[in-house]
Amino acid sequence: MKRPGILFLVSLGPGDNSQRTFAAQAALERSKVLIGYKGYLLLLSPRQDQKIVASEIGEEEERARMAVDIAASGSDVSLVSSGDVGIYAMAGLVYEVLKEKGWLPGRDIEVEVLPGVSAFNAAASRLGAPLMHDFACISLSDLMTPWDTIARRLEAAAQADFVICLYNPQSRSRNWQLTSAQQILLALRSGETPVGIVTNGYREGEKIVLTTLKQMTAYPVDMSTTLLIGNSKTFQWDRWMVTPRGYHLEKIG
Repeated sequence: MKRPGILFLVSLGPGDNSQRTFAAQAALERSKVLIGYKGYLLLLSPRQDQKIVASEIGEEEERARMAVDIAASGSDVSLVSSGDVGIYAMAGLVYEVLKEKGWLPGRDIEVEVLPGVSAFNAAASRLGAPLMHDFACISLSDLMTPWDTIARRLEAAAQADFVICLYNPQSRSRNWQLTSAQQILLALRSGETPVGIVTNGYREGEKIVLTTLKQMTAYPVDMSTTLLIGNSKTFQWDRWMVTPRGYHLEKIG
């Protein structure tokens, strides 16, 4: 009887291979089939005996179903996402497909989620230490989440004095959400609040900007950009953005 395959949900990290985990790399090397958005697959160096299945943005459900079906046929499969596969990526959709099919752990295919460096981790490392205290990640894409819901989350995070990480700030078809988010935050935070803008972190064409909340919309952003907005204690020092954890310097020495 043919054994079921293993479906690896692989996090590629921010882009540079040096930021990929050993476990993720081992899964990629073990897999017979590599599935993903075509732009992410370009980050890999597949062997000649590996089958590559590339697709476009907007074909996420088809990608998830294909990965499950191929694994069920007996192949070891890696379904890849940039950043962390469990953060704004493919892991949740795969589990929805598995639930729909009646899958249970230990039966049929095996599924393994391999974590990675997400965009907020990568951006934070380029900026210094902006995430040293509590923070919230919010996507500005209203393709699947109503803008009213996003606006309420922004307001709540600002009121609670979280450092705020903004994903998906702008695309060709969405060009007003970042300005709207800025206005929501300016009603609750100082315009001088430090903001770090990282585009293509750890990839070719990387750009890093340190600015303020009132000036953050003056810089170009796209779907490869992550913005980190400081809390009331965050400060800018030289080219760094730092959020104190609450330690006193005299106690650290």
